[in-house]
Amino acid sequence: MKIGIIGAGNIGGNLTRRLTALGHDVSVANSRGPHTLTALAEETGATPVPVEEAARGAEIVVVTIPLKAVPKLPSGLFDEAADGVAVIDTGNYYPQQRDGRIAEIEDEGLTESRWTERQIGHPVIKAFNGTYAQDILDRPLPAGAPDRMALPVAGDDEVAKGKVRSLIDELGFDTVDAGGIDDSWRQQPDTPVYGLRAGAQAVTKALAEASPERPAGFRA
Repeated sequence: MKIGIIGAGNIGGNLTRRLTALGHDVSVANSRGPHTLTALAEETGATPVPVEEAARGAEIVVVTIPLKAVPKLPSGLFDEAADGVAVIDTGNYYPQQRDGRIAEIEDEGLTESRWTERQIGHPVIKAFNGTYAQDILDRPLPAGAPDRMALPVAGDDEVAKGKVRSLIDELGFDTVDAGGIDDSWRQQPDTPVYGLRAGAQAVTKALAEASPERPAGFRA
């Protein structure tokens, strides 16, 4: 499968490592340009590209950049993607630590991923936002393994969500359907499921226990 990854930090870098190892055709981009991705490309066999080209021909695109950088993504980013491209949003809103105040999230109560959808003009599937980057390398297990971790996955497009859940299964993790994007507050920072290393039953329980009120530490 052709996969584009925008962002080569901890999550983006480790997804590049795993997905290339699984045989996928991965293009990776960051804000600093392809020349800064030489080492990752040599390590993994991924193709470094400008951000403008990251989605070209891709069936899945992972957007894994700070929320404050999302509005700076180029317009028409997905124009040359494959039909039905699934876009994974791994982002989190950290107003005090990094992103500053985003009025639509603070005042309108938009979920982080709904805000991201509005910025990029494309539906997203929220996944990996509460996953420790090192776990992507260290904790995959075969399907059916008793200690296999589960990740929550939210999104409105059931076909795209299914595609993403299949990819996560291939990566070595179970998934739990966390509802639509308007329900994705259940997996935002400081919720019970955020950073949870557990199986599907515990993840399902944690999603149900989430409060819609954004914690003070994650408000501007």
